[in-house]
Amino acid sequence: MIDVDGYRPNVGIVLLNAAGQLFWARRINRDGWQFPQGGMRSDETPLEAMYRELEEETGLAAHHVEVISATHGWLRYRLPNRYVRHHQRPTCIGQKQVWFLLKLVGGEDALKLDACDKPEFDLWRWVDFWYPAAHVVNFKRQVYERALRHFAPLVENLCSVELGTLPPRDTAETPPTGPHDGREAA
Repeated sequence: MIDVDGYRPNVGIVLLNAAGQLFWARRINRDGWQFPQGGMRSDETPLEAMYRELEEETGLAAHHVEVISATHGWLRYRLPNRYVRHHQRPTCIGQKQVWFLLKLVGGEDALKLDACDKPEFDLWRWVDFWYPAAHVVNFKRQVYERALRHFAPLVENLCSVELGTLPPRDTAETPPTGPHDGREAA
């Protein structure tokens, strides 16, 4: 499903733990790390798509999380020209996303990266709040920054932490915990 402007409707998921850290996962067979995200079906609301994508990509069900907030309207990013499939109609030039902030309410042992037939991720870890904005692939960076800025005050209140502001690029802290594959508890 692609809109008249060439954007594919999509949802993004920022999963928070009790310490104010975020779930960060590596794309399977690739070097790129990102938040869970995925396309919406034509018969889904953003919330329905979020729960489906959450379960497919992390193994978490609705009872494992609490929905804290969502962005208002769509956040858009354009794909680099090399990723645009010009031969397909309609042509997708990017994604428009509604982002959700979720809090993990169960244990980490509920995370299962191989919960579906075609897993998206092979490793995951908890990272500091601003880390993803500085380390996601460049063309997604502005959307990540906008979503995290929107959620930061909520996370500060919810977790009683002080996040500060988005650090300059390439100076964000390194991940505080090691990666986990989908087969072991964190």
